[in-house]
Amino acid sequence: MRVDRFLSNLPRFNRKQVRLLLVEKRIRIDGKIVSDPHSEVREFSRVEVDDEVLQTGKPLRHFMLNKPAGCVSATIDPHHPTVLDLIHEPDKDELHIAGRLDFNTTGLMLITNDGSWSRRLTQPQTKLPKVYYVETEQVIGPEYAIKFNEGLYFAFEDLTTQPAELELLGPKCARLSIVEGRYHQVKRMFGYFNNKVLRLHRERMGPLVLDDALKPGEYRPLSVDEIEMI
Repeated sequence: MRVDRFLSNLPRFNRKQVRLLLVEKRIRIDGKIVSDPHSEVREFSRVEVDDEVLQTGKPLRHFMLNKPAGCVSATIDPHHPTVLDLIHEPDKDELHIAGRLDFNTTGLMLITNDGSWSRRLTQPQTKLPKVYYVETEQVIGPEYAIKFNEGLYFAFEDLTTQPAELELLGPKCARLSIVEGRYHQVKRMFGYFNNKVLRLHRERMGPLVLDDALKPGEYRPLSVDEIEMI
């Protein structure tokens, strides 16, 4: 909501008073003086007039989870445990998942109540790489890397995937970097060669790397530096 509308919605201020407050630079949002009536006030924003707090704002929360196999990337599921069942925090119903993983896929998962932050992290336009460790049933040939870099056509969505990078680590294991998150994308990419994915583990999203100290099912808050990377 625009700051002028936010203030005008309060019974104590009329529009003329709001304009004057902004011109006199008496309004602060998150500690910064604002004079532009279009400045945005979010539910997380702290809004002050002079030294009076009009809205305290909800704290932004960002968590890193080492997702184990066998849980659903959802907030609620009637049949299976969910990743939010692993988060022991107040008001966790306000949290959402930034970048889902399949039921048996493990590794880095980011959970937050900050919608604009999670959109920057997951939108394809940002082209932030998602890096996975992959183990397969059959040998991974050199033609895989060539084809993945060219892009694969997915008929169901009628699209061609963005170029992906494949680094061979062994005959049946590799590290794959993609900038999208299509439905079962990694499994479908290897499925192009009729090669079944046996293990899939997300190591990184953009600059954020899974903390080696986190065991499966454990989580921790992100540091300020980590949050500001996105």
